[in-house]
Amino acid sequence: MLQLSDDARVEVLALARPVAAGQALTAEDLKSVRVVPDPGISLVNAVQIDQVVGRSPAVPLLPGTLLAESQLGPAAWPAAGQAVVASVFKPGGVPAGLAAGSHVLVVTVAKSDVTGVSTTASAPAPVAATVVDITAGFDGSGTSIVSLLLARAEAAKLAGAGVDLSLVLVAD
Repeated sequence: MLQLSDDARVEVLALARPVAAGQALTAEDLKSVRVVPDPGISLVNAVQIDQVVGRSPAVPLLPGTLLAESQLGPAAWPAAGQAVVASVFKPGGVPAGLAAGSHVLVVTVAKSDVTGVSTTASAPAPVAATVVDITAGFDGSGTSIVSLLLARAEAAKLAGAGVDLSLVLVAD
């Protein structure tokens, strides 16, 4: 049996909590982890934490993400032609299992006025989006705020729709 005494792992930086694109990194956002590095990926060594704190990621980073130098720099997110919109969803409008990164369809909730006539005639058609962030139950009533990444034109329509919305969780 062959046993190697050398440990090929190195200490690198990883995210301890979510960080938005353009948000300055703090020491609390980062943690040190030991990994066996891939020579094709330039990870940031844990000893460089002082050079990283205060810098901003170019893209949103999730907890557990290994930090690479290429992820740091001016915010490059959302990409050209895309936008992030925050929408309010009433109780029942957000499906179970929804998480950042989920693919969804945003649909209008059919409502009727006092005469029984549907009031969703001017509502936008279902829109494909990706969930960026969720703030559930922020007002104690079960209402959630969900930030969605989608095409810029669709974001403007959705933000100005003035109707109740619901999310449909879809497979990738």
